[in-house]
Amino acid sequence: MRRAETILNIVRERGRRGLPLERVYRLLYNPELYHTAYGKIYRNDGALTPGSTEETADGMSLAKIEAITGALRHERYRWRPVRRIYIEKPRSNKNKRPLGIPSWSDKLLQEVIRLILEAYYEPQFSDRSHGFRPGRGCHTALSEIQRKWSGTTWFVEGDISECFGSLDHSILLSILSEKIHDNRFLRLIENLLKAGYLEEWRFNATLSGTPQGGVLSPILSNIYLDRLDKYVETTLLPNHNRKAERGYNPEYNYLRDRAKRLAKRGHNSEAEQTRKRTRSMPSRDPDDPDFRRLRYVRYADDFLLGFIGVREEAEQIKWQLKGFMRDSLKLELSDSKTLITHGRTQAARFLGYEVVVLHDDTKQSRRGRAINGIIGLKAPVDVVRAKCAPYQKGGKPIHRAERLNDNVFSIIAGYQLEFRGIADYYRLAYNLSTRLNRLRWVLEQSLTKTLASKLRISVPKVYERYQRTIHTERGPYKVLRVEVRRKGKKPLVAQWGGVSLARCKGAVLNDRPKSAWNTNRTELLQRLLADRCELCGSQEGVQVHHVRSLKDLKRKGRAEKPGWVKQMASRQRKTLVVCQKCHTDIHAGRHSKHAAKKRI
Repeated sequence: MRRAETILNIVRERGRRGLPLERVYRLLYNPELYHTAYGKIYRNDGALTPGSTEETADGMSLAKIEAITGALRHERYRWRPVRRIYIEKPRSNKNKRPLGIPSWSDKLLQEVIRLILEAYYEPQFSDRSHGFRPGRGCHTALSEIQRKWSGTTWFVEGDISECFGSLDHSILLSILSEKIHDNRFLRLIENLLKAGYLEEWRFNATLSGTPQGGVLSPILSNIYLDRLDKYVETTLLPNHNRKAERGYNPEYNYLRDRAKRLAKRGHNSEAEQTRKRTRSMPSRDPDDPDFRRLRYVRYADDFLLGFIGVREEAEQIKWQLKGFMRDSLKLELSDSKTLITHGRTQAARFLGYEVVVLHDDTKQSRRGRAINGIIGLKAPVDVVRAKCAPYQKGGKPIHRAERLNDNVFSIIAGYQLEFRGIADYYRLAYNLSTRLNRLRWVLEQSLTKTLASKLRISVPKVYERYQRTIHTERGPYKVLRVEVRRKGKKPLVAQWGGVSLARCKGAVLNDRPKSAWNTNRTELLQRLLADRCELCGSQEGVQVHHVRSLKDLKRKGRAEKPGWVKQMASRQRKTLVVCQKCHTDIHAGRHSKHAAKKRI
């Protein structure tokens, strides 16, 4: 039996060479792929969230994999409808985003299919696509704009209306069938797309789209929108990229030559004044009618184009894109979010950042103007206000009553985690310190008031009790710090503060690890393949017991904790490999350490 890594490398090589993929359905019989898939998704937050059935990752076993592959061999596998829920959209109080939650077996099979599709299509995707791809993410897309888009005049912001819910099934299957020559595999995906969803336990058919929240949705949307990337690269970019570089500015050349002549005649003062005039103007003609540049980057259903030219051509590009997407992909651009923005006087919005073209004649270096035409990334003020809002009332910081039941360690760690996440995401912004200093102050005031309310002391007493000075590479920082001592181990440390707000141009947070095909077996998988209950040693019906979080193992009261709780807590693991009998006893509250010893 071939290992998963071998299979995926073969598939990836065929994708790199542009060869069609055949006999894909037979790959779904290989248990090794399911072992890899399980190792990748069992840690996800949604692994213990039920879909339209009660089945979750809890109770996972090798027998379940055999049941899935057996049904696939006889083409009897049936996708279950997903359970639809709604979550809040960022910066929107009214609209909600629908999420589809599949059942566990469907998640596992979808992850296997995703591994195969990603291995095949990843080498063929455009370098300008950054969403849901290994080694790429929001920061790689923004860094590309920052490095390569200097001199941009107009930004065309693109947003596809209800992209995930509007993907046309026939077009998607047609795109897949061009490279994948296996009708059974294509039929399996078609049945997935048409499986429907349950909303308030009523069945609804899915006539278009892929469910957001599904394991396969991101890769299928990338395969679909790759058509957009190819259209831009093969049609729009060649038509709107003209001339290698701008022509020289005649006025600049005249003043430069005049300064040289004056210097030769000994009129040094007048020559220096002439040179200063050249430093306040561009050496190249900014209005060169023959020079054009068009750049493009996409992240999921959001894309941005940067254009050097006149506004009329930017409008034309926008309408060409709209026509192509409507006619070829049956998608619509959002009129309210697809905007044309002037780079030097306005800010384009992309991936939560404001994108601007910097212009300041007063900032000069020895070579001339230092920043003119360079792309600047900014943290938007409305984002900071939205992040401050939960910690304020009437414009003033307040304590968070819902956190008073947590211990001091958890409260400090929670505030630090929230602030660090925001600071790390906006690390590319040149106004990072200016914008986030306000947020840091609001969170610190809220934190100290929360601790004061919990401990029933004053805020100055909180600082007196927990404030420390730490030394870092950037100098000393005053922080709030608490330690939880443990016998024979290093103490647990929670700290508020010490997060630098210095800009970092090279900060890149990838959405996924660089190696998408790392199939090394996880510790959990090795324990499951051992096929032995870790409580009683039985080999009958071995499966995995999952808990959502380690804190769920904490039991209130003085009663002795069951043996299985002690074992999971001592190993700091959220999983325990048990037999079916022990698993049933755990959920029924009957299992104890003594019962395990008796059965041994």
